[in-house]
Amino acid sequence: MRIRIVGTQLPGSFCRPPGIETAYSNIHVGVRRRNRPQELLDLQRGDAESVSWTVEGTVHETDVRGTHIQGRPGERFLYLSWVSVDDAGTLTMFRRAKLMLADVPAETLAAAVESGVLEARLGLTDATGNPLCARVEPATIRWAAAT
Repeated sequence: MRIRIVGTQLPGSFCRPPGIETAYSNIHVGVRRRNRPQELLDLQRGDAESVSWTVEGTVHETDVRGTHIQGRPGERFLYLSWVSVDDAGTLTMFRRAKLMLADVPAETLAAAVESGVLEARLGLTDATGNPLCARVEPATIRWAAAT
């Protein structure tokens, strides 16, 4: 099964999260590979109109696994890592959002297994205008079977 993540409402190329002295510029976002925090799939600009990624996963009952899927059975998730890219191309991760596969309703997962695609749609800017981070609550993300 493929997992497609579609992000809209990106925060822009510059941010200064509340309570942090450092401002980040030239920000990008990508899907973090399991056990390789510096390896990000298809890094995309923070000022893009929309972004999307597709990762491969395998499903056994309700357990989803794959090279970009993190966590233990029953607690699986995907990380969207926010990075600042300097002039030398060095990435500095400063935030990450956790997309909980464990929050996907069982009937949605079953339909996605049948269709071959599980799709997540979400806005990527938080209430303060900064990159979305921490655990993404079910009300903020829409999971659906797609084609």
